[in-house]
Amino acid sequence: MPRLVLTELPAIARVPAAAWNTLVGDDHPFLRHEFLHALEASGAVSRATGWAPRHLTLWRGETLVGLLPYYHKYHSFGEYVFDWAWAEAWERAGGRYYPKGLTAIPYTPAPGPRLALAPDLDPREARGVLARAWEEDESLSSWHLLFAEEAEVAGWQAACPHLIARHGVQFQWQDRGYGDFTGFLSALTSKRRKAIRRERRLVTEQGLTLHRLEGEAIGVEDMAHFHRCYELTYLERGRRGYLNRDFFERLRHTLPGSLVLIQARLEGRPVAAALCLQGRHTLYGRYWGSEVVADCLHFEACYYQGIEHCLAQGLTRFDPGTQGEHKLSRGFAPRRLTSLHHIVDPGLRVAVARFCREEAEHVEAYCREAEKVLPFRV
Repeated sequence: MPRLVLTELPAIARVPAAAWNTLVGDDHPFLRHEFLHALEASGAVSRATGWAPRHLTLWRGETLVGLLPYYHKYHSFGEYVFDWAWAEAWERAGGRYYPKGLTAIPYTPAPGPRLALAPDLDPREARGVLARAWEEDESLSSWHLLFAEEAEVAGWQAACPHLIARHGVQFQWQDRGYGDFTGFLSALTSKRRKAIRRERRLVTEQGLTLHRLEGEAIGVEDMAHFHRCYELTYLERGRRGYLNRDFFERLRHTLPGSLVLIQARLEGRPVAAALCLQGRHTLYGRYWGSEVVADCLHFEACYYQGIEHCLAQGLTRFDPGTQGEHKLSRGFAPRRLTSLHHIVDPGLRVAVARFCREEAEHVEAYCREAEKVLPFRV
């Protein structure tokens, strides 16, 4: 059997899409070749934006048998596992934190697979080969694995016991056999059931209608309007969005089956939009924006429409994005997440490990309290 060869690639275009996607499958759209290529081809991900692609691939002869998205990062924007304080402390001490190695989906804090391997490849051997890419790179201060699935995190911890675990939390909805939205509401307390019905009624009373467009039903004008709304969300905070219109247009052409556009209309004209991606089991709510100020519209477009879509299409999980305790009262339960961190300097490694242990205690206590306020009937 040919030996396993590690190749570091500066662009995902160096790998044929079919070979990449054969390993990845179709359950997690963000790891698909089309999604990652759209980021790079649109310029959203590049050395100029602080994301230098260095994708790690494993080959046996001419056959791709393993892959891991990998970047050299020159800042910590667009990651959503915040290590700014680590960087600041290390640089105050005279160190250089950037560049760092990063395995994540750019601008996308959605839990999912990061490592994809051929079925006959030993995962522990593969991880050992891959780890050398950052362990032997003297230009890097660290390597970080973000938003990987629990089984993958456990595999990396077994292969590389020195990795530091950091814990966080998101809020996700899961189908418990509700059947439809009425069934979901029936599982809630009377108070929350009435509150959600009132929020949805308020949207209707303002003259707004909601429409879900999928795949090829999303036209060029629909996507252009969505992107205007997306940019407005960032302009309210005084900056531009990470992702440009070209990125979204590329997704519309190359990954249409994964797209769900929730459009709010007023007198027949679109005024707000939320763009989701979907796998075989999960809906991912990622991008949102509005041209109007309307009571409860965000809840309707970003939460309730997504739940309805899951129930209609047989999807069992809805990941609406990061942050937001207001999701708890709408049926989104806390989900614990783990990131892993390889820190080269021994002194910084000790300090980061201590911080992560202390932080983990607070995260665990927060999750326990959050679970107590979920709105489901006992």
